Amino acid sequence: MCQSPVQPSPKTTSPQGEFGEVLENYKRICENVENAKAKYRSSDENIAIMAVTKTVAPEKINFAISQGITLLGENRVQEYLSKKDQYDKTAQVHMIGRLQTNKVKYIINDVAMIQSVDSVKLAKEINRLAAKNNRIMDVLLEINIGGEESKSGIAAEGLDELIYEAAQLENLRIKGLMAIPPIGCGEDMFDRMHSIFLRVKEKAVPNVSMETLSMGMSGDYELAIKHGSNLVRIGTALFGARKYLEG
Repeated sequence: MCQSPVQPSPKTTSPQGEFGEVLENYKRICENVENAKAKYRSSDENIAIMAVTKTVAPEKINFAISQGITLLGENRVQEYLSKKDQYDKTAQVHMIGRLQTNKVKYIINDVAMIQSVDSVKLAKEINRLAAKNNRIMDVLLEINIGGEESKSGIAAEGLDELIYEAAQLENLRIKGLMAIPPIGCGEDMFDRMHSIFLRVKEKAVPNVSMETLSMGMSGDYELAIKHGSNLVRIGTALFGARKYLEG
């Protein structure tokens, strides 16, 4: 749900106008989200906007937080570790990128959710380290809804097995599903993902609460909202074209 963006002070606007661009982009995204919600969804539903921070400088990320962003999405563990201490701590951080089991230990105490759980092996490692650190980790199960070899995520046909295995883990809480539909795909792909989400929700599996459907990015978030998403992950449309960080 969008908070009303606030006008930046002169100190928070860069000479290149980058921060001003972020503000204008955020206003536009909020307006688009609210319009899509009014057109397709109930007025009492909340739709969260996540800022995807891959290659974005911490200063720009913190400016977005100051304007109302409360969720950050991290793609790479190494990059996150290099920037996390500079982040405004008022925003939650979710891991949304492909996660190797040997990297879980580096983020287990810092992120609020891991959205990219796509195997029993990964779920068990998260659970083991969560137990070791005396915490419970919220996770989303990632589905490779388009069956693309270049993307992570479990095949839709294997979801039930993953759910029942992961639901047995005491230090894990399954909070929903995540997907990255293929670029340019038709609405049927989004609709299929929503149908899977509703099917799982109806099963009411213990330790599985279908609260979040994380679907939709810069180029398709309005379509995703139409088909049930309540968390959209936006990078380029918020921060501008991706640039590689120096160093």
